[in-house]
Amino acid sequence: MTDGPGEEEAPAAPGKGAGVPQGLRLWFSPAGLRDEGDTPDYRFSLANERTFLAWLRTALALVGGGFAVDQFLPDLRWGARVGLALALLGAGVLCALRAVNHWVRCERAMRRGEDLPVSRFPALLGLAVAVVALAMVAVVLFGWEG
Repeated sequence: MTDGPGEEEAPAAPGKGAGVPQGLRLWFSPAGLRDEGDTPDYRFSLANERTFLAWLRTALALVGGGFAVDQFLPDLRWGARVGLALALLGAGVLCALRAVNHWVRCERAMRRGEDLPVSRFPALLGLAVAVVALAMVAVVLFGWEG
């Protein structure tokens, strides 16, 4: 299994992550990135890291929003409250995982001199947040009781 186009599975040492995609191994052993291609200009690596941190801030905001919906809207019908909270919490989890994946994929592409990877994730995350925001607009307009 690979993480996306151009991400092949590297051979693993016996007993050391056999069957685990190289991209996933790099999450936990980023020093392995040094074996990929040439070292890019450090400014690009630092920009990649800032993007990673921005994704993590987004993930934390989504998780905080999920907890806020669950804790501070007790009068909202249970199913609606839990649904909104779980949607935000799930988006936060996906965003955090995607942050690491995107950081590794971009770092590898820069080292290999390839185009940066494209992703549908920002559009999907934006749509998910928009759906939750519309649901919250409905809650505000029509009251907590539903």
